[in-house]
Amino acid sequence: GAGMQVSTDIDEILNLRALEDRLPTLQQQYQSAQPYGHIVLDDVLTASALEGAYGDFDALDLTDWTNYLHVNERKYANKNPATWGTTLREIHDALSTPRFLAFLTQLTGIAALQPDPSLDGGGLHRSTRGAHLNIHADFTAHHTNQNWRRRVNLLLYLNREWQPDWGGELQLWDRNVSACQAKVAPLGNRIFLFTTDEHSFHGHPEPLNFPEGMARQSMALYYFTEEAHPLVKSTNYRARPGDGAKRLWIYLDKQALAMYDVVKRRFKLSDKAVSNLLGKFSRKKP
Repeated sequence: GAGMQVSTDIDEILNLRALEDRLPTLQQQYQSAQPYGHIVLDDVLTASALEGAYGDFDALDLTDWTNYLHVNERKYANKNPATWGTTLREIHDALSTPRFLAFLTQLTGIAALQPDPSLDGGGLHRSTRGAHLNIHADFTAHHTNQNWRRRVNLLLYLNREWQPDWGGELQLWDRNVSACQAKVAPLGNRIFLFTTDEHSFHGHPEPLNFPEGMARQSMALYYFTEEAHPLVKSTNYRARPGDGAKRLWIYLDKQALAMYDVVKRRFKLSDKAVSNLLGKFSRKKP
């Protein structure tokens, strides 16, 4: 025999060559996009990696998930790659390779991007019927690596099928949260990349209408740069015009979360610990 190949070749996982060939065009699209730098890339995974990813998602044990169930979001997250299955791990690794980082840096114009092995805020996400994620700008600095500033957000959608009336399109809002500027459908094998800062407002605020037993599925990865004094802001949820009485709840929940964020940083608490605290306030289980 030719001997086992130790690490999977990135080209068996990602159709990266095709993207690299289109870099000048993609770069221009990304850097001129409104309301902030972003791009939608389709057919990113090879056919075999996509099938493997769907299989891995189906096989996941739902007891391994951390729940985020409060006023501003309802979703389940799993940031422990040891529980993921081979293909999902290979995809995660491929998206953390120097070659992919070089592609990202050219695409976004942000130098020295680095992946986050601890998946702070990232990992696999599942949202079921009725779930929502209010419009927000993500937290700006890493929770444990105090000098890491969050710069780019990658969302890989892993939905075998999706219909517009199921909802769950990601909305991109302007910096004043006065109008939705763009929508991204969570189609399978689509990667959505965007520059994340304190003004990159996004979310899927309407309750999902996915069929019973199906979930909106994605893998989320964040890329950071090292800075001496990164801006530290916790996730900033915002009401939309027309949210009326809900505005107060969105605001109060955001304040509570900001408090958790401070506690989490100060005491280096895990998401599991914070989730258990939040779980006491929400009796709904997956």
